[in-house]
Amino acid sequence: MDRLDPNTTNATPEADLRAVDQSVVGGGTPAGAFDPWSYRDEAGVAGTNLAGYKVEASDGSIGKIDSDSSEVNASYLVVDTGPWIFGKKVMLPAGTVNHVDHEEQKVYVDRTKDQIKAAPEYDETATDPAYRDKLGGYYNDTYAATPPGNGLR
Repeated sequence: MDRLDPNTTNATPEADLRAVDQSVVGGGTPAGAFDPWSYRDEAGVAGTNLAGYKVEASDGSIGKIDSDSSEVNASYLVVDTGPWIFGKKVMLPAGTVNHVDHEEQKVYVDRTKDQIKAAPEYDETATDPAYRDKLGGYYNDTYAATPPGNGLR
């Protein structure tokens, strides 16, 4: 029988995979359940007013943040899309934010322009739980459509 060297790792490949940080998988998607209304810890938002920051989808610019909310379990961005979708505003749940570059004043979201364009229409008067459930459900469903390795960092 061979002696095991205590200074080397004798783990199986499966054990090595379990040792990898499982908090984020390819594309910045949380490995656990998607929480649409909370910023990810690693996004770099903590206590920052994001109004005026530009927003970058995974395939290009979509507009500027008109307003934001940092309410616990109810955080979101309202983005003025300008001419991109005919001057409409869209609401992006905080969970779509991949990371923030404060020097460039840009917020990167892990959705494509088409996914954002196809989201339930934003209605400034719709603050009811039914609208939030519908919007949160839509963005939760789009994680299945986000290809792995589509990270923006």
